[in-house]
Amino acid sequence: MMLRLLEPDRSPSSLAGSVPYTRPLHDRDRDILNRLRLCAMECRVAARVDLFEACALLTLEGEDAKRTFMATFVKCLSNAVHSPVKWYRPGAEEVTFDEAWVLRCLSTIEAGDTDSLSFLLRSRVAQADRRYIGYLLGRISDQFRSV
Repeated sequence: MMLRLLEPDRSPSSLAGSVPYTRPLHDRDRDILNRLRLCAMECRVAARVDLFEACALLTLEGEDAKRTFMATFVKCLSNAVHSPVKWYRPGAEEVTFDEAWVLRCLSTIEAGDTDSLSFLLRSRVAQADRRYIGYLLGRISDQFRSV
């Protein structure tokens, strides 16, 4: 006998009373998140990129590096997690689950907590892509730390 899990009720009536997820953000986190959201808006119509090839090409510095690492990350993340990634518009107070996950990854990198980062990557990213997504997150973190 197989156990069948029930799907959550996603009807409009069940969602009407739900409160959007809000998380207090520090100014630095809000800046990073808004830049990622802007990048996601720009990349929405861009062609998808192979993660391995994209990481091999990234050797830039300065503001160009910041934009390139973020664009590559945003373009490749949906493929790495095997589902669409939801980004709100820049300036939105609410934070999506995906955005909160990215911010958590960046904060574990900044804190030097490799065990938590490894857990976060394992929880969502395909095994073949973990190294590359971790690399991109590390470079994004480095770029914003140097600001």
